[in-house]
Amino acid sequence: MSLAVAGIVLIAIGFLISVAFWIPGLVDRAELREMLGPRYPVVYLVYSTNGPGLVLLGALMFVYG
Repeated sequence: MSLAVAGIVLIAIGFLISVAFWIPGLVDRAELREMLGPRYPVVYLVYSTNGPGLVLLGALMFVYG
């Protein structure tokens, strides 16, 4: 039961991170690109592990928990 609840929480957090990243006004990607320079692809790594990664982990916990 507790794994299912934790899974739901992770799904919600992952979904919110995904939405926040793709709404144009919330994350200024041009400013991030300017600040990070050649390390800008790291933003996509962080996004993929925190957005869809959390959704996937949460779904697995919900289904098998």
